[in-house]
Amino acid sequence: MNAKELMDKTPDQLREELVQLKKEAFNLRFQQASGQLENTARMRQVRRDVARVNTILNAKAAAAAAEA
Repeated sequence: MNAKELMDKTPDQLREELVQLKKEAFNLRFQQASGQLENTARMRQVRRDVARVNTILNAKAAAAAAEA
């Protein structure tokens, strides 16, 4: 997922994406704790995707506040 794709989404869609990513991160943490995690790099990807979504949500909120 890249930032350009996220910029095209609405804030509601971004919030849904954030919820899905956080659920995935939760599941990955459980898999790691139980020794079932095979792709350890996925944890890093999900963490960075969460940060990316949060950054774009904050940027959109700041832009909306500047317009008002």
